[in-house]
Amino acid sequence: MSDENFPPASARSAGSATDPAAADVDAPASEVSGEESPTGEERAAQYGVGPFTIREVSLLGVWLIAFLVSFFSVWVEAPVSSVLLPSGSVWSTGIDWVLTIGVPTVAVFLIVLRRFSPDGIRRVGSLAVDQFASVAFSVSAVVWLGVLWTNISRGIQTGLWLNSWVVWVEFFLMVAGVFLTVLAPFIQPFDEDFAGRPQTAAHRNARPVRPVVARPAAPRAAADRSAETFAPVPAAEAAPVAAESEPVRDEPGLDETAAFPFAAEEDPTEQAPVTATQAFWALSPVERDVVDENGLPLFTVGPTAWALVIEDRGDRFVVRHEDGRVGYLTDISGVTRG
Repeated sequence: MSDENFPPASARSAGSATDPAAADVDAPASEVSGEESPTGEERAAQYGVGPFTIREVSLLGVWLIAFLVSFFSVWVEAPVSSVLLPSGSVWSTGIDWVLTIGVPTVAVFLIVLRRFSPDGIRRVGSLAVDQFASVAFSVSAVVWLGVLWTNISRGIQTGLWLNSWVVWVEFFLMVAGVFLTVLAPFIQPFDEDFAGRPQTAAHRNARPVRPVVARPAAPRAAADRSAETFAPVPAAEAAPVAAESEPVRDEPGLDETAAFPFAAEEDPTEQAPVTATQAFWALSPVERDVVDENGLPLFTVGPTAWALVIEDRGDRFVVRHEDGRVGYLTDISGVTRG
């Protein structure tokens, strides 16, 4: 039989992963985004300048100009000798260089490193290299905009324009960097840099958030509910029922076990199935995970709230959450039954 009808071994191993998020990520692009997945030839047909794409070369050029301009003074010379004004470039004015030019420099360095070492640094925290570059140039543009806004408002009010042309040039260069990072997927021909990229698993911090459910009720309230639900029937109320169901109640020699059939001794092995399927409340001494069939955590139970056990399987409990989820509590040592 031909192997064309079967997926490759890597796809089969990825599909058998226990992580649902990883299974979704490893799905074909046509199933995830609704778009047709590009072929290998379309992915390979990407031209640029040397090892870099057109977008990356443009971004490198913008950064290089901004880096050179950053060594010029951001302050104008004092118009009057009696006025004392600060002087120097952004590199000599405290830590302003970190967000204005330092973080964009790190982003560009990672873009270059990615081309020469694809297996090198691929993420900054939970952000991919392109996402980090988008954040870097966006933050830098906002910081330069704040300096420019302060200079304009101060100039209108006092007539003193203290910042030099460097602020204007840096601001527009960082705006150009925003276009080449944040808006590049929507601008031709820069969007070719993002077309046909292979599917990869998302970082844990970048996956969809888990639903938030209401906090369980207090342990005392849960105990009261369990007492009302599983309280035994009083003997005074059970006696008439037993009397009506026993036609031989007046016969001599009738003992209590005949009048009350539930009081008779039974084989413990016959009661085990009934006890195993009877629901009860349980309180864990410490916080423990309730897992699914694959061993992945679903929710937790702890000493702050009672948990509803719908089945006792001897070495584990089948626990139902308030939102309807059902899982297994594998560690039942020290659990208090309600």
